[in-house]
Amino acid sequence: MTNALEYNSERSKLIIPEYGRHLQKMVEHAVSIEDDEERNKVANSIISVMGNMNPHLRDVPDFQHKLWDQLFIISDFKLEVDSPFPKPTREMLAERPDMLQYPENNPKYRFYGNNIKRMIDAAKDYEEGELKEALVLTIANHMKKSYLNWNRDSVDDEVILEHLRDLSNGKINPKNIDEDLSQASELIRSGGTKKKYTKNPKKTGRKGGRKRH
Repeated sequence: MTNALEYNSERSKLIIPEYGRHLQKMVEHAVSIEDDEERNKVANSIISVMGNMNPHLRDVPDFQHKLWDQLFIISDFKLEVDSPFPKPTREMLAERPDMLQYPENNPKYRFYGNNIKRMIDAAKDYEEGELKEALVLTIANHMKKSYLNWNRDSVDDEVILEHLRDLSNGKINPKNIDEDLSQASELIRSGGTKKKYTKNPKKTGRKGGRKRH
């Protein structure tokens, strides 16, 4: 009885612990099978067992592909079977994914955001007229509000208009804006930064009740 005991120090390392020791032994057995047909049959049986262990993933795209990849990984890439998918390699798993490219359409004035830059790009191609002037004024007010969210100090309108001209590559002339930009206090209030307080009628009303004698 004691000769049949197995110690962790004598066992092979679990490559994917989620599948457990018994499944890894099944894979190790499949690797040792010399007959190709029998080895393929056992490998497909192991795939079925792995699928039954993860029934919630059956509807996930490429689930079978993932199972076959994991089968080869558990076998330490020693298993030679006819897989319906390309066999992965150590080099493929060691490759680091490419870094994601984040959009930086407006790196110079990031506090305005990409949406305002898109609005400027659309407005600069408008025909000159009242519609364009109204749109440019709206954009300038949005820019001023965004600037104030980034910097609570008051901002000079000339700074906003110069930024507008710069972001439009000179195609929008801020001098054509006849109206003044909104006041900073109005823009901050419209952003919901100030709260309106109402008096409590219980505190403002006259005290009632009879006088005690």
